[in-house]
Amino acid sequence: MDERQHHGRADDDGRRTTDNGAATSQFVERFAAQLVEAGMARMPARVFAALLSSDEGALTSAELGERLKVSPAAVSGAVRHLAQVNMVSREREPGSRRERYRVQGDQWHSALMEREAVLRGWQATLREGVDHFGLQTPQGRRINDTLEFFQFLEKEFALLMDRWEARRTRASDR
Repeated sequence: MDERQHHGRADDDGRRTTDNGAATSQFVERFAAQLVEAGMARMPARVFAALLSSDEGALTSAELGERLKVSPAAVSGAVRHLAQVNMVSREREPGSRRERYRVQGDQWHSALMEREAVLRGWQATLREGVDHFGLQTPQGRRINDTLEFFQFLEKEFALLMDRWEARRTRASDR
């Protein structure tokens, strides 16, 4: 039996579903640690990894708290942060007042598109800095180098997102 068979089971339709055992917990903690290394706060990283690895991509606050062995307040703060950066969405549980938190398949795309707007704001401020200091000064040249880097990123990012959209469209057409 290969290792993947230990970490999941097939449902009635033959789709692979995951258990909530040690292997899932290990994945959540490992991926969360990698997100933390990349700059995400620890609790939002853990909540995001738990949602990503859940069967439906959605869990209630109580379910998240139980899986991660954390308080409702910790879950609430993490979800609030993730919602602000468009990494999760909130939805009402049918027939209940409870909210479920969901990751979408395009959360990275949405989050990166929001970051692109931030980069444009930085560029505007950097242009003001170049105008203020002038290219003849060391600080003006440094600021201009930063501006040119962000302009390059913006152009390449737009091309990359176009390629991603085309790839997703081809994949969904199959």
